[in-house]
Amino acid sequence: MKMLAVTFTLLLSIVGHASAQQAAAGETRYSAFHDYRVVTVADGLIRPWSMTFLPDGELLVTEQPGRLRVVRDGELLAEPVAGLPEVYYKGQGGLLDVVAHPDFATNRLLYLTYSKPLPGDESTTAVIRGRYQDGALQEVEEIFEAKSRGRGHYGSRIVFDGKGHIFVTIGDRQVPPSGELETHPAQLLSDHHGVVVRLTEDGSIAAGNPFVDEDGALDDIWSYGHRNAQGMTMNPATGDLWLTEHGPQGGDELNLVEAGANYGWPVVGFGVNYSSGSAIHAGTHAEGMTQPRKVWVPSIATSGLALYTGDAFPHWRGHLLAGGLAGQEVTLLELDGQRVVREESLAKGLGRIRDVRQGPDGFVYLAIDDRGARPSAIVRLEPVVRAPLPEND
Repeated sequence: MKMLAVTFTLLLSIVGHASAQQAAAGETRYSAFHDYRVVTVADGLIRPWSMTFLPDGELLVTEQPGRLRVVRDGELLAEPVAGLPEVYYKGQGGLLDVVAHPDFATNRLLYLTYSKPLPGDESTTAVIRGRYQDGALQEVEEIFEAKSRGRGHYGSRIVFDGKGHIFVTIGDRQVPPSGELETHPAQLLSDHHGVVVRLTEDGSIAAGNPFVDEDGALDDIWSYGHRNAQGMTMNPATGDLWLTEHGPQGGDELNLVEAGANYGWPVVGFGVNYSSGSAIHAGTHAEGMTQPRKVWVPSIATSGLALYTGDAFPHWRGHLLAGGLAGQEVTLLELDGQRVVREESLAKGLGRIRDVRQGPDGFVYLAIDDRGARPSAIVRLEPVVRAPLPEND
């Protein structure tokens, strides 16, 4: 049995190495359960951040400089969607997430997050919604503005729960973890640094939020103690809300988000200060602080996150696909209930994976943001059926 285990481990290592060598789009890549190819959907984009699919087949893509682009019938349209607000495009700021309302076919509503410019070269995370009609976003209204200030770490992922609520991630805005770690803004409930908020679809406070009766706490906070969550998805069958967040140097996390939970940043964690490698945290565990379900050391710079529910890759169904910027890969996280029991690297060598989405065709779509190092693009993973082995005569 030990020899079989070693052989299987070696096989996975060889398969992973082979996959890493096959970076060209269109070539067959290999994983433990599915062969697949990478197909380019649209190129010529500038810093794509997020994608959403519409019932008529259109794919909408946010570009961080402030444009919402349309991919229609396999072609990236030259003109962006009109009607978007001015964005604070600087550092990590810009136009960020875009999600179509679950009833988009009847209400035409899009929800977007962006870094909203404020006086004095300040900015914060804001959420808008509007009706997408005739190539423009109309009847635009702001439904949320975060009470936060800082240099970056906007968070900005949006998830609908199918029950009339949205969840939105807000980063810690890069407030340095110094002095008394317990008084860091991400450990307080009086602002929106390092939190997940839960709102109704019109932006009002959702009934049942955990801190509505707590003095000095913001009523919209659902969880806190996060650093910078740029991946979030919900399991529609169980209601489990999964989140990936950037650690500092090391210590990226996968968290199962629960009402009222404190995820510890910066009091506990698994990373260290950039460059110096010096300690940040008081430790890796503390009473009253929720542990991650997985930690990446070194960091892969976690980004988009999807829970796969399609038919194109049946062995991936019910498992998570986590994008990585620095890692330049997608990590398949196999779940057994709420536990990660296996992981595998996919789509290595394509570039910085900013977003991961499941398309209506069941294929896996990736937004690649390469900061000008090479053209950014939207690609998809399509299954390749293995040819049957020849029969022995």
